[in-house]
Amino acid sequence: MARLLYSLCFFLALPLIWLRLLWRSRRQPEYLQHLGERHGRFPPRPEGPLIWVHAVSVGETRAAQPLIEGLLAQYPDSRILLTGMTPTGRATGREVYGERVFQCYLPYDLPFTVDRFFRHFSPRFGVLMETEVWPNLLAAARRHGVPVLLANARLSARSARGYRRFSALARPAFAALSGVAAQTAADAERLQALGAAPVVVCGNLKFDVSPAADKLALGQAWRAALGERPVWLAASTREGEEALLLAAWRQHAPAAALLILVPRHPQRFDEVAELCRTAGLATERRSHGLPQADTEIWLGDSMGEMAAYYAAADLAFIGGSLLPLGGQNLIEAAACGCPVLIGPHTFNFAQASDDALAAGAARRVADAEDLLRQVQHLLQADGERTAMRQAAQSFAAAHRGATARMLEFIGRRSARRAADQAGH
Repeated sequence: MARLLYSLCFFLALPLIWLRLLWRSRRQPEYLQHLGERHGRFPPRPEGPLIWVHAVSVGETRAAQPLIEGLLAQYPDSRILLTGMTPTGRATGREVYGERVFQCYLPYDLPFTVDRFFRHFSPRFGVLMETEVWPNLLAAARRHGVPVLLANARLSARSARGYRRFSALARPAFAALSGVAAQTAADAERLQALGAAPVVVCGNLKFDVSPAADKLALGQAWRAALGERPVWLAASTREGEEALLLAAWRQHAPAAALLILVPRHPQRFDEVAELCRTAGLATERRSHGLPQADTEIWLGDSMGEMAAYYAAADLAFIGGSLLPLGGQNLIEAAACGCPVLIGPHTFNFAQASDDALAAGAARRVADAEDLLRQVQHLLQADGERTAMRQAAQSFAAAHRGATARMLEFIGRRSARRAADQAGH
């Protein structure tokens, strides 16, 4: 009954969803492409067996890279079907995997669309990245005999409370999973409490993603072009944070320092450029070239170059953490050997943040004013930055190995679930 009511509400909300796509297409016209896939109409499937991996957007698509590479090696007779929900995630899939994967959008979570998905593609098993739990999707997978696992799973205490409020809908969905590979023990405990089983702790796949050598070389070339200027990076900033950062930057900017500002969402590049202009700060955009000697803000309006920005910076602030948004991933910064500053709100990456703080790879700031004080201090403290850089590299290296554990678990659970279903 709960899933029936959910499906009815979802169906009634479709006009609003279409309006939202139309609204988002004003900044990203790609949202109006491949609309049929969102409603269960797909291009011809590739020949041979398929392994389905769902990565909702850019971060999950990049995080899935070591797992997808491992699956391709472990199942050489199969092709990867990679689904997502956003145009930027789809573009990232093309950039990272090329023609080695077959991509489409995951359809909306309605009974008839997800049923078409499984009838059309008939994957041998599925892997959902992080916390993509959809009630109708998982019910349909069970009906079609497709084992589905949750990999690199994370669940904050806040999200767990939200799921508990709809336990009549959430618990059957989590129980339909063939297994869960959690990032941390805390994630595993929260997922088990919602009905998922079996749950094992495998670590975080993002530690196994090596920064691309060409992007690191690009960042080092930028650094050489910038000369002796102090450079700090505000990475993956979210709406509301840039205004706080720019106000503090105007008051406390170290002499000759350059701020590289990279918003999390590409549809906000123009908006953030206008914020910089109205703040009276000399701004150059990455798409227009390198910063000049008098440039105060270099706006990172490019995709897929975060490792280059980290390589060019003396230290980085990780966005989404000044405001109660949960923070963004600091693991890539650590892998690039970039010292990290984080704000007070890191509940989406609590374990990784706590571990980085304990390792000396990161420091926490209270607000934008405190952030700028730390930036001023660290840009002048070469010894402290060097120690943080070494700690970041050691922290990243110490947490690798999740891919092998996940591959073993996925192989074991998918084979067992398929055998159980065949027996019934």
